[in-house]
Amino acid sequence: MKVVNLGLTNSVLGTYVAQMRDKAIQKDRLRFRNNLQRVGRVFAYEISKALRYSVKQVETPLGIADVATPDDAIVVASILRAGLPIHNGILDVFEGAESAFIAAYRKYDRGEDFHITVEYLTAPGLDGKVLILADTMIASGVSIELTWSRLLEEGEPLHTHLVCPIASAYAVEYLQKRLPGDKVTLWTAAIDEELTLQSYIVPGLGDAGDLAFGEKHKL
Repeated sequence: MKVVNLGLTNSVLGTYVAQMRDKAIQKDRLRFRNNLQRVGRVFAYEISKALRYSVKQVETPLGIADVATPDDAIVVASILRAGLPIHNGILDVFEGAESAFIAAYRKYDRGEDFHITVEYLTAPGLDGKVLILADTMIASGVSIELTWSRLLEEGEPLHTHLVCPIASAYAVEYLQKRLPGDKVTLWTAAIDEELTLQSYIVPGLGDAGDLAFGEKHKL
């Protein structure tokens, strides 16, 4: 698995991530969702450089222009619910893409103990297509691993791009071991070193789903 950390290069992406992390700014749910959506657009633009292109002819009012445009069929998948704003940002760039949605969440057992549950998936066929799987954060890496494995039951993508603005160093190492080969790329904007025993990323940004859509009861 290839890892691309866009946060290592100075760009406006740093402003969006800083606002997402800021405990005062992130209280504004609309602004938090908008920042996630803007981040999605940035990642989509960068991913667009990795697609296959060919030159097409476009008729203008004055003549014919040669323009290189992507040839790949794209499926954008997001993990509910935190991944939805990023999903919308990616669709702003890849307007003709198909969509897939997965419900994967922490199912609490006793106290703070939990396991990851994947309950729902809807997706088009994935054979030969470019899959973009988005979530806000990758803490342990288990959710991404499970959802990616479940998506592969819908076909074999040409390539998978994992989009995650904030990842833990533990999750990156975990996924590199379990998603080997050159057909998967992880795109992130920050890799945080600390992961608590409860699988919270530090400094992270908090619970992205709650920040975007409101607090939920523990399941």
